Amino acid sequence: MITTSAHLEELRKRLIVSFGAIFFFAALSYLFAEQIAHFFMVPLFLASPTLIKLVYTNLTEAFITYLKLSLLLGIIFSIPVLLYELWMFIAPGLHANEKKTARAVVFWATLLFTAGAGFAFYIVLPRALHFFMGFASPQLTPLPKLSGYLTFVARTSLAFGLAFEIPFLMVTAVKIGWVKRNYFSAKRKFSYPAILLLSFLLAAGDIMAAVLLCLPLIALYESGILIIKLFTGKSENNNTDPSYPDETE
Repeated sequence: MITTSAHLEELRKRLIVSFGAIFFFAALSYLFAEQIAHFFMVPLFLASPTLIKLVYTNLTEAFITYLKLSLLLGIIFSIPVLLYELWMFIAPGLHANEKKTARAVVFWATLLFTAGAGFAFYIVLPRALHFFMGFASPQLTPLPKLSGYLTFVARTSLAFGLAFEIPFLMVTAVKIGWVKRNYFSAKRKFSYPAILLLSFLLAAGDIMAAVLLCLPLIALYESGILIIKLFTGKSENNNTDPSYPDETE
């Protein structure tokens, strides 16, 4: 049996490796921060061909923005290491079937988040930027700030990355017995207002971004319901536990 002190020592080692990986990838990203930032600017320049540069209005803005970008990329690139260290920490205490489930959860969660972020950057972002830059006129010249634009890109990608987890979380909730098979389809009248609120929160109050996020969220919710019907058995609708959420409530 592992003692508490040994458990804490193991945790300390895993945390050191995890933070070391974040620092390494963040430092590496900072070396190429200008090129990376330019890559993220490409959708904006394509949406507005007359725009050839961004601006910064504070002396430290570009430096701080590159630091934030590097830290964010450091965390993203470190995800495989973080997941591995997390796995090595918890695996000794898991049963064989729990290890199999945990591996599946990590794989699908990572894949869906990546797909969501990619969808945001390559599909949603160009259309959103084209719409926003369409307000330019001879009397109105857009001057996007470096920090504001990169924050918008990061926020949009993160929001869609998290949103793409919805079908997976729904199926997981049914599979592990938290809710019945028909629960989500019966709760649409509550789920849709919740999706509207979630979209507004993830978009940090930006109405247009909230609308652009809300529609895919609803589609993902309906996709989750369809996947549940296709890939879960009817036996998962017959739990007799009194604490089990009932879709008829």
